[in-house]
Amino acid sequence: MEERSAAEKAEEDGENSTDRARDRLAFLCCLLQPPSARNSADESSAIGRIGDYVGVRRLLISRKAEVSPNSMQHRKEWKCNGRGYVAYRNFIRRPRNQESQPSTPGHSGHWASSTGSQSILFDVETLSSSRDFRGINVDISHYPSFNSSVREFHQPPPTAEPAYSFVGMHCIFDGCKASVTIIKFGHMSSDLLAYGASDGSLTVCRVSGIPSVVVQLTGHSKAITDFDFSSNNQYIASSSIDKTVRVWEISKGICIRVIYGTSSQFCIRFHPVNNNFLSIGNGNREIIVINFSTGRVVNKISLENEVTALDNDHTGQIIFAGDSQGYVSSVSISSHTGSLSRSHRHQSGKKKSPITTIQYRTFSFLVHGPVLLVCYQDGNISFMSVAHELRGRLTLLGSIKLAPRVHNVHASFCPLLSLEKGEFIVCGSEDSSVYFYDLTRPNHIYVNKLQGHAAPVIGVAWNQGENLLASSDSDGSVIVWKRAKSQ
Repeated sequence: MEERSAAEKAEEDGENSTDRARDRLAFLCCLLQPPSARNSADESSAIGRIGDYVGVRRLLISRKAEVSPNSMQHRKEWKCNGRGYVAYRNFIRRPRNQESQPSTPGHSGHWASSTGSQSILFDVETLSSSRDFRGINVDISHYPSFNSSVREFHQPPPTAEPAYSFVGMHCIFDGCKASVTIIKFGHMSSDLLAYGASDGSLTVCRVSGIPSVVVQLTGHSKAITDFDFSSNNQYIASSSIDKTVRVWEISKGICIRVIYGTSSQFCIRFHPVNNNFLSIGNGNREIIVINFSTGRVVNKISLENEVTALDNDHTGQIIFAGDSQGYVSSVSISSHTGSLSRSHRHQSGKKKSPITTIQYRTFSFLVHGPVLLVCYQDGNISFMSVAHELRGRLTLLGSIKLAPRVHNVHASFCPLLSLEKGEFIVCGSEDSSVYFYDLTRPNHIYVNKLQGHAAPVIGVAWNQGENLLASSDSDGSVIVWKRAKSQ
């Protein structure tokens, strides 16, 4: 009898060992599986589509009923220890070479210390900067709304969202004498930062170690409207009001190609799959695809209005184009030939306002699929779902109504996703502040703000490590904010 029990026990241990090995294999496959463009109803395809940490989380949830009580307890502790899957995602996606990259001091990068470890509003009069940042306490009422129903706000929430608390200013770049119109971090980079100005200058900086200016690229005669990094961060392609597109080699600090147009060039993107293609939106109401290597036009398509904003989906099959009348068009593009074809055209409201920002995100917990953020000059910010199976058809999910803007103020998705903490966006404001909004809280949208600029904030951008937020203003100042670590 005892021998039989021992045999049964050995068999059970073998089955448990096999199950654990299978779980580890599935977990590893989930981490290594690249994003997929196909649409499928099964869980494995969904994991491949949304990628990295979201796939990890869904895999664990899908096996919730099959694990032992000990594993259940372990996962409970993993979720409730104050960090959760977000901390694990940050660990597996952390920049490997961030600490090892050398940098030299620049003349316009300044360190800035905070007044406290968890401060939200800062006393910046003590900063070693030639700019005057003393006018930072000006506050105006914001009037956000969801789905066009106006709700008045007179006071911010009593506490800031823990995920978006900041310890202070990491550094300040104030060497630019003109309005900084566009700012971006390098592709998959936590260190490389660039910003373009209305005087035609394009500045590339390093923010790790000692903040420094790497190179200043000059050649445009008028305001830079947009730029984009290549996938390896060796090149930058920029567009300008001066009717030209320029391609820069960062390491040498030179312009290697100039592409002349017949109208203002408003927006530009490298193709996410085939970096040899550049997509450009211009004042001639066209989207043009250019061969990066030769500078020749591969294809182009005409729209109804001036194309003011562009972004690609993660598969490289769809271009989302915003125009000067508030329409968003979905345009199919071939990653092999560069051929273009119109799919859908969407307008979220009756007002005809230029679109300043279009940003695509692969996955959102609100719709369990891809979404699009659209920012308008009249203060509207729209949130739309994307149907890939319908060639990029858009459906409006909600909108936030802010005060109309004079400047082309930009907005961005916040990188941190959490069911417990909501889904956030960040945008500049003409009251010199940076605001955070939660798309899941229509009654409490404005959850935090950063004060430090002395002029209207135009551009915002997150780094790959998700610990730094850069913002730029119309006086030419760039502030890099350091986010507090999750407790």
